[in-house]
Amino acid sequence: MEAKQDGFHRVIGVRQMRLLALGSTIGVGLFLGSASAIKLAGPSILIGYVLAGLVAFLVLRALGEMALHTPVAGSFAQYAATYVGPFLGYLVGWSYWLYWSIIAIAEVTAVGIYMEFWFPGSPQWLWAFLSIIVMGGVNLTAAKVFGEFEFWFALIKVATILVMIAVGAFVILFGFPGLWQPVGVSNLTAHGGVMPNGISGLVFSMQMVIYAYVGVEMIGIAAGEAKSPETTIPMAIDSFVWRIMIFYVGALFVILSIFPWNEIGVNGSPFVQVFEAMGLKVAAGLINFVVITAALSSCNGGIFSSGRILHTLANNGHAPKAFGRLSNAGIPARAMYITIAVLFVGVLLNFLVPSHAFEYLTSAVTFIGILVWMTILYTHWKFRQSQAAAGQPLPKWRLPVWPLSSIAAAVFLAGIIVILLSSDATRITVWIGLALLTLISAGYYITKRRSVI
Repeated sequence: MEAKQDGFHRVIGVRQMRLLALGSTIGVGLFLGSASAIKLAGPSILIGYVLAGLVAFLVLRALGEMALHTPVAGSFAQYAATYVGPFLGYLVGWSYWLYWSIIAIAEVTAVGIYMEFWFPGSPQWLWAFLSIIVMGGVNLTAAKVFGEFEFWFALIKVATILVMIAVGAFVILFGFPGLWQPVGVSNLTAHGGVMPNGISGLVFSMQMVIYAYVGVEMIGIAAGEAKSPETTIPMAIDSFVWRIMIFYVGALFVILSIFPWNEIGVNGSPFVQVFEAMGLKVAAGLINFVVITAALSSCNGGIFSSGRILHTLANNGHAPKAFGRLSNAGIPARAMYITIAVLFVGVLLNFLVPSHAFEYLTSAVTFIGILVWMTILYTHWKFRQSQAAAGQPLPKWRLPVWPLSSIAAAVFLAGIIVILLSSDATRITVWIGLALLTLISAGYYITKRRSVI
């Protein structure tokens, strides 16, 4: 018999949870977007991914500690409402729903663009439409089906990266076929040193690096439907660091060793460059397939997360009560229906409004994602205070070196916001993000006032 929590079925197993956090971070940002960060930081981008990965781990441990104590599908939105107050629960809940809705719109639009590689001239909207139908159907079936799809999506990405690392290591040790001279790792220092653009290059690349990790907090939402959360949550989160070191840092290490950093991404994805340099002409098609699965995975996770967050908002009186109901399969079907409907509207808007406006909106939710992480750290702080006031002992599995670790992570994230504000190219994204938060805040007080009247 399936264990349940607040009506949700605990059907997501250890195998699926282990790949959930990893799969949510490996996406288009790594396969295609990493080249932009490399142009700014050069080989020192490896340091950036290590630092950001450690911060992501600390945020996950803080969230995991609360999830282990109270494993609910509403995750940090519920914790914020419980340990801080209803306003923060409302703000972070609706912000996160907006975040994943916009990201999901961007991802299905990306699917339409990538499918033109195989079907030139085909209507982009058709592929976006079909993506929403398929991923929406997956989420409306059962949480177990979602977990299984995410497992295989993540496995495809992981397998591709492992093959790329193996191919890259072969080239480093033995050289390219036909040349057979070891490439070595001299490219890490031969073209201006490890930091060719100085410390400022690394600093300004961090905004792109942190974007790659935003999304790992989805594992906290999945915790509400995980089998044996007392074991699956720690196992999934603790494996995050070494997996990230292998799949992010390891992949970029071999790429930066094989090619001079200033030549990476000139002809598209750095991953495609590695395979093509080995004479594998199918490289472009392979990466295109993997990037499509990455986009579908992000859309899949977005619908899953948005539905659970909207369900929590409804149960807290911050959204229509109908969204708080569960189907017989134990999923918030009505909450997901409205999310899917928004995705269809978003795809339409993406064709009606100028492309740069949509890009600004997408960038703005990255700023919201950073604020969600800071909210998790603050909520965890209040959680610890609540536990101490109640005379409750600290859990055996908890955020290490607290409170210094929490303070250090918060300072790092605040620094990212300062970086966003210091650049003309990204400053507007902060203002748009703040405008969205202001609108959400206004919605809270209007709703609260009406409920009193």
